[in-house]
Amino acid sequence: MEKRIESALVSVFHKEGLENIIRKLSELNIRIYSTGGTQKFISDLGVTVTPVEEITSYPSILGGRVKTLHPKIFGGILARRGHDQDEQDMDEYKIPSIDLVIVDLYPFEETVKSGADEASVIEKIDIGGISLIRAAAKNYRDVLVVSHQGQYNRVLEILEDQQGITTLEVRRHFAAEAFDVSSHYDTEIFNWFNRKENIPAFKQNISLGHKLRYGENPHQKAFFFGDFNVWFDQIHGKEISYNNLLDIDAAEGLIAEFSDTVFAVFKHNNACGAAVRDTLFDAWKDALAGDPVSAFGGILATNRTVDAETAAEINKLFFEVIMAPDYTPEALEILKVKKKRIILKRKKTGFPGKLFRTALNGVLVQDRDTKTETPDDLKPVTKRKPDAGEIEDLLFANILVKHSKSNAIVLVKDKQLLGHGIGQTSRIDALKQAIEKAGRFGFDLQGAVMASDAFFPFADSVQVAHEAGIRAVIQPGGSIRDQESIDYCNDHNVAMVFTGIRHFKH
Repeated sequence: MEKRIESALVSVFHKEGLENIIRKLSELNIRIYSTGGTQKFISDLGVTVTPVEEITSYPSILGGRVKTLHPKIFGGILARRGHDQDEQDMDEYKIPSIDLVIVDLYPFEETVKSGADEASVIEKIDIGGISLIRAAAKNYRDVLVVSHQGQYNRVLEILEDQQGITTLEVRRHFAAEAFDVSSHYDTEIFNWFNRKENIPAFKQNISLGHKLRYGENPHQKAFFFGDFNVWFDQIHGKEISYNNLLDIDAAEGLIAEFSDTVFAVFKHNNACGAAVRDTLFDAWKDALAGDPVSAFGGILATNRTVDAETAAEINKLFFEVIMAPDYTPEALEILKVKKKRIILKRKKTGFPGKLFRTALNGVLVQDRDTKTETPDDLKPVTKRKPDAGEIEDLLFANILVKHSKSNAIVLVKDKQLLGHGIGQTSRIDALKQAIEKAGRFGFDLQGAVMASDAFFPFADSVQVAHEAGIRAVIQPGGSIRDQESIDYCNDHNVAMVFTGIRHFKH
């Protein structure tokens, strides 16, 4: 069902990109109604515009809080064309039809992010605009609603190519986008209020998203909702997959913990290699040495600019993704030899404070684990205290175990991951896996340290670790049998510290 636009209500906060639309409306002899600053903007273009006050017989009142909230405005939008009673009411009350509504909303989110005080934030809660958008979207059979700047080019095309004639399909699609805008806006307002009220309601709305090739497996459909470009610039390679995104997220979480030069290799959301060194080249070599088998097809991440020497060494390995804050031109030339290889440039940003995951027919919500232990958090519980070098290794290992799937054990020496056991159903099995892996890749565990994401239920873990060469242990503590582990360490000159912080990750 086609409709010709004969009148338009235009009232926007953001006026960039609006001029061409206004001029085209005027060219098509479409009557324009407007308010306040938008009205002045249109007048300054030399285009005829009718103030809404001429329809309502009321001025803008309450400091601009009430401008368009009037039956003659909403009647003109909501009236059903061809409906006898509606048309009788319009004639009786002299209500003009409005066929096009171009309205955006006060920048509530931007005001919150700016750190503005509460009074300023409250004033950016749009009332008239959101009401106009909802009204026009509800009556999409007769009205075209334009609810954000991103639609301006499409509207201009309609005006230019279709001479202001719209189809039902187009109006319905714009209406759906309008309700997306309004629901997102209301969700942001609710969540701002709920920071203090703690009403037990889960409301999230991410308007930016795109379809992925598939999910974890080819038979699963998948989408990513979020703004990837806030985090990274993709400067080379194929489309990023669902599994790539999971690994990238995990890698970014770990790398963000470090200020020293670090390189890490990720596979299935776990670091299979990691090292801190004075140079990036050495960090890469020692990270790869941690598990050169698992590194095949992995995700590489660092917090330093990749140089040509390091790139040449990296290029010997097949990998899916590399993430770094920058690359030298020579390094990029080397890394781009593989057409599908994904090269990402990291940006400085921060993770959201909440984590979500589905469970049964609902959603689990928790705070992000932002605790990173420092030397002050370490409580020595054994006669022998760890020396300075061991403390550095313990803290490094503790960061790695925090970002590993539970049950997790990490073995470290000289700030290099030597072996780990991850995702095991028992802590002793995780430890045995870590020891076996370290041995398989030729590492000597004499003098190494061990980190555990949770307490040891029995003393068997510290015993097995000591027999493998471990000299210092970091763990949360909290088992009713802690003393047994402490006693074993004391009897065998092993240093152990408690943190009091568990780092389960499932």
